[in-house]
Amino acid sequence: MASKVAPSCRLVFCLLISAAVLRPGLGLYTVSSTYGDTIIMPCRLDVPQNLMFGKWKYEKPDGSPVFIAFRSSTKKSVQYDDVPEYKDRLSLSENYTLSISNARISDEKRFVCMLVTEDNVFEAPTIVKVFKQPSKPEIVSKAPFLETEQLKKLGDCISKDSYPDGNITWYRSGRVLQPLEGVVDIVFKKEMDPVTQLYTMTSSLEYKTTKADIQMPFTCSVTYYGPSGQKTVYSEQAVFDIYYPTEQVTIHVLPPRSAIKEGDNITLKCLGNGNPPPEEFFFYLPGQPEGIRSSNTYTLTDVRRNATGDYRCSLTDKKSMTASTTITVHYLDLSLNPSGEVTKQIGDALPVSCTISASRNATVVWMKDNTRLKSSPSFSSLQYQDAGNYVCETALQEVEGLKKRESLTLIVEGKPQIRMTKIIDPRGLSKTVICHVEGFPKPAIQWTITGSGSVINQTEESPYINGKYYSKIIISPEENVTLTCTAENQLERTVNSLNVSANENREKVNDQAKLIVGIVVGLLLAALVAGVVYWLYMKKSKTASKHVNKDLGNLEENKKLEENNHKTEA
Repeated sequence: MASKVAPSCRLVFCLLISAAVLRPGLGLYTVSSTYGDTIIMPCRLDVPQNLMFGKWKYEKPDGSPVFIAFRSSTKKSVQYDDVPEYKDRLSLSENYTLSISNARISDEKRFVCMLVTEDNVFEAPTIVKVFKQPSKPEIVSKAPFLETEQLKKLGDCISKDSYPDGNITWYRSGRVLQPLEGVVDIVFKKEMDPVTQLYTMTSSLEYKTTKADIQMPFTCSVTYYGPSGQKTVYSEQAVFDIYYPTEQVTIHVLPPRSAIKEGDNITLKCLGNGNPPPEEFFFYLPGQPEGIRSSNTYTLTDVRRNATGDYRCSLTDKKSMTASTTITVHYLDLSLNPSGEVTKQIGDALPVSCTISASRNATVVWMKDNTRLKSSPSFSSLQYQDAGNYVCETALQEVEGLKKRESLTLIVEGKPQIRMTKIIDPRGLSKTVICHVEGFPKPAIQWTITGSGSVINQTEESPYINGKYYSKIIISPEENVTLTCTAENQLERTVNSLNVSANENREKVNDQAKLIVGIVVGLLLAALVAGVVYWLYMKKSKTASKHVNKDLGNLEENKKLEENNHKTEA
């Protein structure tokens, strides 16, 4: 019969051999946990009936054990060893499951669950793996701009607090950027925080850009391992201002307009298609070989026709790169001869010319007293109706606002001319005498009567039109009278007279009476002749009728005699 071993000896023996004794057939078991979460490690041993206590330990890198938790099966009590890094973080359940709160990277160890009986020690190891998701990658230290054909640092992609460390990848418009000498240069580095044991990954990208990169997005990503496998997190997009040299220069005329006329202000604007655009240029004016240094604009004020020509601009550092434009300054000149106020005498000749000088064909319109004329005026012998306000107006239809006009105020003067006429009242009661007057300025008319007679109507004047008007007077003379018409203006005084006979009316009335009597007598004689002719006609008609009847009677008698003769012969 085997001798019994004292309990105290058995405990010491068990503790000494615990590191080397494993339950047959039990392999390594791994628990994955997320940084900051609680690590839960089951004991994974069947609890024997004669269990004395359970104990957890972890192994140092050199293999030496560090005991951290103890639980008695009989007293149901739990004790935690004085291990600073696990102070207040451990919890050992009745089934000997060990929980470690607030998981840290330093918890990534080999832990062992020990169940001790009086005569044996059973162990089950557990490997703890801790994972920490890195922060979202961010592109920092970004270049303010990139220049074509130059290898320049684009920026750094940084991702912090990762465990284990991850890999960083760069993308251009969603495509992976692979290192290429002289074009793509990527430098990767990682750093571990000695306290948290978390990694910070940084990737620096140097890139040789082209104009094709304008508005192209750049991104980066970090790929890491977590409890469920590999994952990738992407940064926000970054778009860079691409600098490239000017390859073409253009020149513009501002403000945009269809045509430029004299007096306008114009601005020349020169632009380069580089980025950033050039800020200074040389401007070359027509006939000036030397350029004028200016910003990208050059203004010409109150331009004249001699400003017409070719304008150029160029880069200040590359004069061969130029742009040009042709500017035509439209003009319009009008010369009216004569112009202003012109006074001429009636019958005079007056040549009028409206001469146009323009940058292109111009339309010409003549107006007289606001009425359009069909043709330009021409005066070989001036009349009063020719007087008026004449306007010669011209315009360039293609050039807005380019119009010119000159005016001529023509005054036609003439001495008074008089013509007198008279009208006799058919009833013989009065005579109307009219004084027709022509002249300009308007002559004043005055009547004078020599002899006796009553004035039935005072002088009456017509409207003054085209230098003409008349004045009339109605008079019933008792004797022969003389009417005198006097017309006077600033040029001359003209007098004309007309004799009026008092018997003119009576003689005319007698003549008219004789004419009436003659007409009446003639009508009576005509009626008498017509009556005689009618009587003779009727008498002749009756005689002819009797002869016809007598001839008809003789024919009847002869017919009866012939009938009787035939009967007798029979």
